Amino acid sequence: MKITIVYDNTTTAEDLIADWGFACVIELSERTILFDTGGNGKILLENMCKLNIDPTEIDDIVISHPDFDHIGGLSHLLNVNSKAIIHNPISFRGIKYSNRVKYYAKPTEIYPDIFVTGELENREQSLALRTSNRLSLIVGCAHPGLATIMQSLEKYGSIKQIIGGLHSFDQYDLLQDVALICPTHCSKNKQKIEQIYPDKYQSGGVGKELILAD
Repeated sequence: MKITIVYDNTTTAEDLIADWGFACVIELSERTILFDTGGNGKILLENMCKLNIDPTEIDDIVISHPDFDHIGGLSHLLNVNSKAIIHNPISFRGIKYSNRVKYYAKPTEIYPDIFVTGELENREQSLALRTSNRLSLIVGCAHPGLATIMQSLEKYGSIKQIIGGLHSFDQYDLLQDVALICPTHCSKNKQKIEQIYPDKYQSGGVGKELILAD
């Protein structure tokens, strides 16, 4: 499993564009998933192009929540990709494209070993991918709280990796059994997380690649 951050507040290279928002591409053996779409479609597609990721090859788009910095690039992506299935939290309606759209109000296995939490606390959904009975968790902003998100996925496995925005998360004990933490976008306490878990911490930024093994 390979995860590439294609939209973030920071960047790993001068030729990639940093902007407020988040998106990442998850490349699996059978599917390629775009999680969120950042705030600006032109920036999203330009970063994907520079990272050699073809937007027409995206099979699925998972939207965490409909804040502008997570859906701003959606229309640009759909203008070039009419095959991708869109997986939305239950309250995010109004997409006027031919793409198939699915909605989730509770934790659901959308493909074998691929899960969404559904919309938690009327706010946001997250994505999880299972390898060897442990989960890699992708979050947009973690508005419902990381504890709530993790609890919603307990029946599918324990959390091994966490990538994405964490806002003001400070329940650091929740990360004791996590092997990798990569806070991005809106995460306010990155330095504290790195201080407590230096061996687990990974910095984010556009262009960051994470290879997640079994």
